[in-house]
Amino acid sequence: MDKVILITGSNKGIGFEIARQCGKSGLHVIISGRDESRLKGALIQLKKEDIDADSLVMDVSSPESIRKAAEIYSRKNQKIDVLINNAGIVVKGDRSLLQNDEDLLEKTIKTNSYGPLNVIRYFLRFIQSPGRIIMISSTGGQLSREVGGWSPAYCVSKTFLNAISLHLANELRSKNISVNAVSPGWVRTSMGGTFAPRSIEKGAETPVWLAIEAPQKLTGKFFADKTEIPW
Repeated sequence: MDKVILITGSNKGIGFEIARQCGKSGLHVIISGRDESRLKGALIQLKKEDIDADSLVMDVSSPESIRKAAEIYSRKNQKIDVLINNAGIVVKGDRSLLQNDEDLLEKTIKTNSYGPLNVIRYFLRFIQSPGRIIMISSTGGQLSREVGGWSPAYCVSKTFLNAISLHLANELRSKNISVNAVSPGWVRTSMGGTFAPRSIEKGAETPVWLAIEAPQKLTGKFFADKTEIPW
């Protein structure tokens, strides 16, 4: 039976490319997103490439949406081998923690940090042992390098996500479920913009490697270009 991979925020951009590459490698792909019509379009594209895929509507900023998605998924009687928490946002006008609208940081953390944690909470019962969880993070979340200069709320949310990743790696070690974070780099997507130096294919490369090829024993690590980087 083919291995199953669930990818949040995968109706476009890096998430879709991860789905495409994993599908081409023989995994059964479940794409997920909050926009049902875009999700249907993405599913059609994957099936045109003969990729074995399904879709699951889920808004990671809403715990209730995640709960409902998990309930729908439970009816499939299907395990998950790899979960990739890819969904994330950068809110327009994210320029200063002191000057941003007060709800901007809350909205960003709700999606980028609590969202992945809640997805794991609700979907953990489906994840195989051994299994893999991959967090799409950013070097903007690193505390080992100079901080500041762009989208501070987004960067703070990724620092929080990195901390969540480390703690979950410790909690899930006994279940033989690895938890790692990855920075895809600055990629030409609707979020990254047209001036970003990296292609979507390159941005998806390391998450796909972690999903398929990386040793299961790797856990609690942060990667860029298949190389461990400091937190």
